[in-house]
Amino acid sequence: MGAPRLIVVKIGSSTLVDERGSLDGGFIASLCSQVSSLVSSGTKVVIVSSGAVAAGRDVLGISGRPSDMGTLQACASAGQARLTQAYADVLALSGIPCAQVLLTRRDVMDRDAFLNARTTLTRLLELGAIPVVNENDTVSTAEFAFGDNDMLGALVSALVGADLYVICSDVEGLYTSNPQEDPTATLIERVEEVDQDLTSRAGGAGTSFGTGGMSSKLRAARAMLAAGIPTVICRGRRERVLLDVVRGMPVGTRFEAPEGSPHEGGRKLWIGLAEVPRGTITLDEGASQAVLERGASILPVGVVSTMGHYVAGDVVNVRTSRGDIIGRGIARYSSEDMGKVRGIKLDVIARFLGSDRAQPAVHRDDLLVF
Repeated sequence: MGAPRLIVVKIGSSTLVDERGSLDGGFIASLCSQVSSLVSSGTKVVIVSSGAVAAGRDVLGISGRPSDMGTLQACASAGQARLTQAYADVLALSGIPCAQVLLTRRDVMDRDAFLNARTTLTRLLELGAIPVVNENDTVSTAEFAFGDNDMLGALVSALVGADLYVICSDVEGLYTSNPQEDPTATLIERVEEVDQDLTSRAGGAGTSFGTGGMSSKLRAARAMLAAGIPTVICRGRRERVLLDVVRGMPVGTRFEAPEGSPHEGGRKLWIGLAEVPRGTITLDEGASQAVLERGASILPVGVVSTMGHYVAGDVVNVRTSRGDIIGRGIARYSSEDMGKVRGIKLDVIARFLGSDRAQPAVHRDDLLVF
């Protein structure tokens, strides 16, 4: 297997900053040196970088992570300029231009905006630039936030059709248990499916410098499995880590579906990654199996409960009776109507509500299965 044509690299805040919480210029120089080597060998690179808030705290002289939204967004505003300039200065030494791209989920919820973002990123890469992508924390609201850059990196990977997504973290990868508590914990080198057992191994939130823990990385990796994009979670400060990952060396935990596995197209990835879920429907065991094993549509008879307020056309999470989220799709009923038709067969719905109302709860063409 040859070198990847295009990779997306996500750098977490805890990896970017030093022990004082300031941007680590030495690390950024090392990272950009690796990026330059990859570009010279013909691999295009997109950097998804956290660290704006941490950089802004340094600029504004604030110690500790702010707890109020106004100060957080002020730090992001002050820090974003310094963060992008830090990359630009080092990349310029290799003659590589750098471009800043700031996104919120609101920016890509509209399908046309999603495609416009792809066009911009693609054109920047064609022009030889390194896009440095971050969430636009200065205007992002809780409702439309990605929550962490792990999922933003997954979205960008799907946008540009990456061949590899690398999540550079402060840990070596995913372990069989918490290595800080269990001395027998071992690194899981390869994952082909993110199931409930694996999810239970993930910890909670991240460090004081960032928001993403291992659970957020698993969610991103699970989405990339659906997209057919291999993902590697690794320690970002390992020497020459990007070069080793690209060369296929055993680094960190690699998530990759078995060869020949089907993967989803752009529209379903947009549904699953860009849209904000407005509610949740829970399926019985038979419906869950039909979705997971046969790629079936979700019929009202298989829906056992609905949560949240949504209208027809909104995106909802799909979960099993055990609580596992197995997908995300566009509901064809409002939450009110879903409550009325759940557990009822289509012919019964047609008889009492009319044939135009007898339709799948979520059609398979509108469903991204994780």
